[in-house]
Amino acid sequence: MNQYVEKSESGSKKFWRIVFGTMVGIFISSMLVSILSLFMMIGMIASLSVGDKATMVKENSILKIDLPYPISERTIENPFEELGFENFSNTGIGLNDILASIQYAAGDEKIKGVYLNVSQVMANPASIEEIRNALLEFKKSGKFVYAYSEVYSQSAYYLASVADKIFINKKGDMEFKGIALQVMFFKGLLDKLDIEMQVIRHGQFKSAVEPYILDKMSEANREQMEVLCKSMWQNMIDNIAKSRNIPIDSLNYYADNLLPTNPEDAVNKNLVDYAVYYHAFEDSLRNLISVKPEDKINYISLANYKKSVKINKPKTDDKIAVIYAVGEIIDGRGDDETIGSETLCKEIKKAYEDDDVKAIVLRVNSPGGSALASEIIWNEIEMAKKAGKIVVTSMGDYAASGGYYISCNSDAIIAQPNTLTGSIGVFGIIPNVQQFLKNKLGITVDVAKSNAHSDYYTGVRKLDDIEYKKIQIMIEDIYATFTQRVADGRKMEIGKVDEIGQGRVWTGANAIEIGLVDKLGNMNDAIALAAKMAKLDTYQIEYYPEQKDWLTKLLNKNSEETMEQIKAEMGKLYESYAALRKVSEMSGIQARMPMTFTIE
Repeated sequence: MNQYVEKSESGSKKFWRIVFGTMVGIFISSMLVSILSLFMMIGMIASLSVGDKATMVKENSILKIDLPYPISERTIENPFEELGFENFSNTGIGLNDILASIQYAAGDEKIKGVYLNVSQVMANPASIEEIRNALLEFKKSGKFVYAYSEVYSQSAYYLASVADKIFINKKGDMEFKGIALQVMFFKGLLDKLDIEMQVIRHGQFKSAVEPYILDKMSEANREQMEVLCKSMWQNMIDNIAKSRNIPIDSLNYYADNLLPTNPEDAVNKNLVDYAVYYHAFEDSLRNLISVKPEDKINYISLANYKKSVKINKPKTDDKIAVIYAVGEIIDGRGDDETIGSETLCKEIKKAYEDDDVKAIVLRVNSPGGSALASEIIWNEIEMAKKAGKIVVTSMGDYAASGGYYISCNSDAIIAQPNTLTGSIGVFGIIPNVQQFLKNKLGITVDVAKSNAHSDYYTGVRKLDDIEYKKIQIMIEDIYATFTQRVADGRKMEIGKVDEIGQGRVWTGANAIEIGLVDKLGNMNDAIALAAKMAKLDTYQIEYYPEQKDWLTKLLNKNSEETMEQIKAEMGKLYESYAALRKVSEMSGIQARMPMTFTIE
């Protein structure tokens, strides 16, 4: 037998080891503190320089809008931008600042018009709609909106269709094909891996689980998907028809035949005004603002212009709290990309316990998630109303399932025509990986237990009848609670809620017709309605939660960058990868809309 004898360490050697280790630790800590201090100093300098340049908008300027990045709800501030560190954040200007900048530019005498330079807009239809509507309002000031691009994706063209004149490169291209909702199904993969998805649900249309148990859409799901497609497409072509004076039948004909075939054809069909090279487009801008051919045009980007936007706060103590609820709904603490029940409830409570806050606008952009977390948030909204606060919900791209659950208790709900909402249904999904472990990996699992179902819900064996029945009872109970919350909030009969529920997803335009939404509009409309309901003539707006400081974002940046790199590498496949990955992250009963479709 081998024996191991520990060699004792001499006292002096141990002393110097401790001293040396301490010195190294102090040195490393000092270096870290120095580096962080340097970044803080740079940030403060950058902040000062931002303040100095806040009013540096030249006379006779054109606001240039290009959107080559995913559009989030709120801007993540980058204090290093002024010093050339533009890549501090992978995100660009948020929807809040895009809309505020366009609105402010309408009354800014130095801004003569907008140059819309978009080839692809990485945003969902409701966000694009908000930007388009903001540009429509901007045009009421009498200022121009001109659009130019070498290539227009369909979403980019829809945004550009608001322009007074649309230009395309002579050799460019534009996409006009209609809307498709694509779903990727994983049943074949799961079958090959011997993984069984055990699904318990309430809701005929609750299609969030279908990618794991079917290889194509169910008839119920296909029905709702086709309704969604037609509703979103109808909204798009209605607005294009108004802006471009083209009959709707013609637009559908163009889409059905993949027209136009080239830029000249686009001009002939009145989809665009001119097919020219960029220098000719700039000549048109020069004529508009009376600039000589040899002179440069004063363009100012959204990133720079937003620094000049000054919000005049009225002299009043009355406030409207705007609370952002963005991302999937989870139990406990959330972050920038998720809605944690604990985190959001703290923000809501903070608002309704403030005597100066007279109304709350809940900005919801969520596909749903945990049913329990949704109920907890619903209850906190109830507490806000009992505290005497008016609550209005503004829906963004999504406010479905759990996202609708937390909205339905509001005094009023405002959505965009193409907001995806409803999806009133719940489900549970428990993977059974027993055969996968045995057949693919050679792993078997045995268990010793005190009672018949002690290993229930582990995922390493099939549910028996008693266990399945227990989960079904839980789901039916949660569905009954969910539908009752909607019935109470929307003043509906419970039978009517069940009829339009069953997990079915609706657009905002359809949701008005069935009573799930009160009116169409954006967050400014929701704020105005909240002020009216609270009888406020003047008020300040306070935003919740406070955004994380730049240092926290810097320290968390590595994980965010990794995810951005994965998204960039996988492209359109990322959403399907994320949907499959979500299965392992789900806990408890879910109130979630279909997460696996992409809009084409």
